[in-house]
Amino acid sequence: MKALYSEERIHARVDELGREISRDFLGKDLVLIGVLNGGFIFTADLCRSIAIPHEVDFIGASSYGDSTSSDSNIVYTKTLKRSIKGKHVLIVEDIVDTGRTLEFLVKDLQKQEPKELRIAALFWKKEKANPNLTVHYPGFDIQDDFLVGYGLDYAGMYRNLPFVGSLEEADR
Repeated sequence: MKALYSEERIHARVDELGREISRDFLGKDLVLIGVLNGGFIFTADLCRSIAIPHEVDFIGASSYGDSTSSDSNIVYTKTLKRSIKGKHVLIVEDIVDTGRTLEFLVKDLQKQEPKELRIAALFWKKEKANPNLTVHYPGFDIQDDFLVGYGLDYAGMYRNLPFVGSLEEADR
């Protein structure tokens, strides 16, 4: 496996994002919504990097199954515990690939009438993703590699790696 983003580089970028989010949401009723399963590590580290009071909840949606490509069948695997009506919401996603799952989540969460809804993603395939979807807090703009580590997986494996690497055919 080829390591592309070291543990140190990831943590430095997450800390930068935390400072930016803290500044932008100062004095606001902020709720982080981590997208499971891949976003749990990024959400935890980002939560600790945000210096203002905030709530954390999780939502689960999947379009990958055990594949390396997203299909169009998006299903909920977990729903929110609390209402987000009138709150400033930050969806925390591990990676935005095509953006189909995230677009589905945004449209569905907007039905709950949050005051504001923004997106943070550790990795953004900006050239491939839906151009109508804005990642307000991107960690890294990336090409179309299939990444694993730091929560990102292949068939449930590799989430535990402290770095992010490109999954080679031999690793699958």
